Amino acid sequence: MALKTLELKVADYMSPKPFAVKADLSFSDAIQIMSDKGIGNLVVKKQRKPIGILTERQILEHLSVHKKITNIKLYDIALSPFDTVGLNTKVIDAAQLMIKEKTRLLVFDAKHLVGIITATDMVRAFRRTAANPDLAKVLSTRLYTVNYDDTILTASKLMYKKRIGSVIVLKNKKPYGIFTERDLLVNVLSNDVETHNPVGGYCTTPLVISHVGIKGGDASKVMSKHKIKRLVLTQDKKIHAIVTARDVVEAFTTSFSNED
Repeated sequence: MALKTLELKVADYMSPKPFAVKADLSFSDAIQIMSDKGIGNLVVKKQRKPIGILTERQILEHLSVHKKITNIKLYDIALSPFDTVGLNTKVIDAAQLMIKEKTRLLVFDAKHLVGIITATDMVRAFRRTAANPDLAKVLSTRLYTVNYDDTILTASKLMYKKRIGSVIVLKNKKPYGIFTERDLLVNVLSNDVETHNPVGGYCTTPLVISHVGIKGGDASKVMSKHKIKRLVLTQDKKIHAIVTARDVVEAFTTSFSNED
């Protein structure tokens, strides 16, 4: 039975007990923790209070600029800011806040940090409803590609320059896989892989593909089934666009109207 959008509460879909570390932890140790835990966000605290969030995007940016992971502390990194929501906050309200402020969301119970709710968590929530919004206005048709034999660093620099979280990997001029920020973290950095190695050996393959015209609710089900945050879309048998979990959340928020 489908739930109403307004019935979805943050408490039921957040990721509980987010992993938190002190600001004087080394950057390399933080990266290892994120890889070991399989998480894309690490809460950073100072004097027991969250001061920011280390994300896969900061790791990508650091590597692209310095060409390696340098021996610095987390307090020397420009962490991602965050907003806060409560356990009883409606998921749709949290989603609107996330999209409007372009921020991460930590969940507090009174003064205590109890969770984090991400775009992926919201996609999982919205798929419980009957809503199925159009994705035409949120998907991106500007796709960036690299070749299988291009280096990991080349792919990372392109992602950093274009401010994107993934690139399509081509092999023999055909789509082979996708290289994401998570691949950089889990497949490369956690295993001390040299960044001059071919990116094709460390990307996610095969591509999970759907068709342009897929609706938000259907896309959320595909993403949840395959545990992915980016869905490649084809048109006339050619790769045409990509839609992310955050895009899907935005589609749900913009199409939402209050329910009785």
